[in-house]
Amino acid sequence: MPHTAAPAQPTFVAFASGRLIAEGALENVAPAAKRAIDAGEPSTVQVFDATTSEPCDLDLSGSLDVVIARHRYHEPNGSAAHAATPRAGPGRPKLGVVAREVTLLPRHWSWLNEQSGGASAAIRRLVEEARKSNAPRDVKRRAQESTYRFLVATLGDAPGFEEAMRALYAGDEAQFDLHSTEWPADLRTHAMSLAQAVFHPDAHTHPQPHRA
Repeated sequence: MPHTAAPAQPTFVAFASGRLIAEGALENVAPAAKRAIDAGEPSTVQVFDATTSEPCDLDLSGSLDVVIARHRYHEPNGSAAHAATPRAGPGRPKLGVVAREVTLLPRHWSWLNEQSGGASAAIRRLVEEARKSNAPRDVKRRAQESTYRFLVATLGDAPGFEEAMRALYAGDEAQFDLHSTEWPADLRTHAMSLAQAVFHPDAHTHPQPHRA
């Protein structure tokens, strides 16, 4: 039986007054945010998903030990998965195959049914091929969205913001670097790290292994 890797533990970053105060697992980031707030940090502490830059709204009430326990990461386990009620309907849920409705014209169905393995196998092959060919573009788009989301939340009124945004969407690393020089160092460093996949998408593309 092939080994299935456990999902990677999500990572987060926390900033206070433009200063990076923690990064890593939420169980480490949350107590750092708690300490900053309890110490009277003058501005709002902001926590983000380190990959997507989605803001993370933490519950920091209670003692430090309570906060740590509340945000401790729990790996998915087999017993929980087996305890779940299986979803009725077609598909192979144990293999990760999920059945959903697809609407196509008759000529599309005719072509798919003529392919080796039938319609489902043909669609999976087409999706895998599209994922591989579009990978650099998808990486760039996701990085642009993440960088933009982070900068709007932290540096929306900073000098050079609009010019840096234009450079981000133009893929111009030199101009992005130029117009971000006055930003707080930690915020700028994180933004530059997020934007690297915009400026160098090929270097950040990691195709997933194909499974038939």
